[in-house]
Amino acid sequence: MTLQITLCATCTLGQGDFAEKLSASGFAVQKTECMSGCTRPSTLAFRAAGKVAYLFGDLTEADLSDLITFAKAYEASTDGTFPDARIFGALRTKAIARIPG
Repeated sequence: MTLQITLCATCTLGQGDFAEKLSASGFAVQKTECMSGCTRPSTLAFRAAGKVAYLFGDLTEADLSDLITFAKAYEASTDGTFPDARIFGALRTKAIARIPG
């Protein structure tokens, strides 16, 4: 199951070097045009085959460490679900969608 991280290229973070910063932690990040999270920019999605997918919004540069923590936990999880979201810091309040796998 390959982890896919997708950053909205239309949002502010997608227009800067945020994808490169997240990639530097060992995760491949791709950009795509508008992810339709315009009311809560900047948006980023995590998905992998057979796992719950997540879409986060209201992201800023300050969320980088929480996103890395989430990516590591998501990659290690069997189905993309977590018993306690508090370990993900501010991301727990920035989830736009949780999509069944």
